[in-house]
Amino acid sequence: MSAAYTIGIDIGGTKVAGGVVDVDGVILAKARADTPHRSTSPEVVENTIVGVVEDLIAQVGPGQVSAVGIGAAGFVGADRATVVFAPHLSWRQEPLRDALFDRIGLPITVDNDANASSWAEWRFGAGRGESHLVMVNLGTGIGGGIVLGGRVERGRFGIAGEFGHMQVVPDGLRCECGNRGCWEQYSSGNALVREARTLLLANSPVADDLRARVGGDPALLTGPLVTEAAQAGDRTAIELLADVGRWLGVGIANLAAAFDPGVFVIGGGVSAAGELLLGPARETYRRQLTGRGYRPEAKIVAAQLGNDAGVIGAADLARAEAQPEVLAEASAPSADGGTREVVTSAESAEATSHPGARRVKWWRRRHTD
Repeated sequence: MSAAYTIGIDIGGTKVAGGVVDVDGVILAKARADTPHRSTSPEVVENTIVGVVEDLIAQVGPGQVSAVGIGAAGFVGADRATVVFAPHLSWRQEPLRDALFDRIGLPITVDNDANASSWAEWRFGAGRGESHLVMVNLGTGIGGGIVLGGRVERGRFGIAGEFGHMQVVPDGLRCECGNRGCWEQYSSGNALVREARTLLLANSPVADDLRARVGGDPALLTGPLVTEAAQAGDRTAIELLADVGRWLGVGIANLAAAFDPGVFVIGGGVSAAGELLLGPARETYRRQLTGRGYRPEAKIVAAQLGNDAGVIGAADLARAEAQPEVLAEASAPSADGGTREVVTSAESAEATSHPGARRVKWWRRRHTD
């Protein structure tokens, strides 16, 4: 009998969070560590990951974990082994999977963090029962993931889902990616804070409540603070969130034209605003949708798993790779009456006959031969 649990690791710019996850997506143990000096040394981050994994294995006991999934904020190659580029870390063409396998000795799966979150919401959260899901994460920028027919769609080069850099305004605001008019310049935490600070710096009387909340210092203004003010009834904060929501609806309508999903799941820190964000987004989406009035409309819902989505998704993707029989058993009827098939390769099917240590040998042969 193979080990029952997998570990999920969510790597951010300043921390590494991890959890031991069972087949139902329940986190049984957690660990977290900071990533000091992340901008100068890839090895420091790898050391931190190994430390978190060792901590988690110690919590549940040896022999209980079958694989480790890594969710990284950055471009992950189609091989799901190499971090091509991580803007907040020092990884450039970093062979992360192999480096960690050599030190941890368990099968390793590497994916983009938004892909991991999307998979978690599809398997265990707001997207359960839908065959086609698109997730949009609104944080400082916009990330996203696509699950179609029970598979994460990563694109030819592994870098699909970078929705935040779709152009929605020709010659619009300059984005840090170098282009102009990117979606995340209008619908993100950074956009929300930028517009609020603009009002404070202009000494606008409509921003008096926000000004009072930060003691008159615009630099102290944050997205959660604007959301808090809106939830307390501040009209300007409500308007600022509605602006972000309307731009969210514009982008979602574009994504609907491209992918035609059954549900859009909205996650990330800005989604904490709830209907103050999603209400304007739905209204604009319906107005902008191609073929409106003649086609079904995808649902737009808030994510359910919160900050745990990345850990849960990374762990479950590792299970899908190392124990494909578990995912095959988890296939269930979809909302459109079909079956959510998790397609596995002949190589993956071979893994079902390799429990325990033999499974690790199979994994090593598959990824190194």
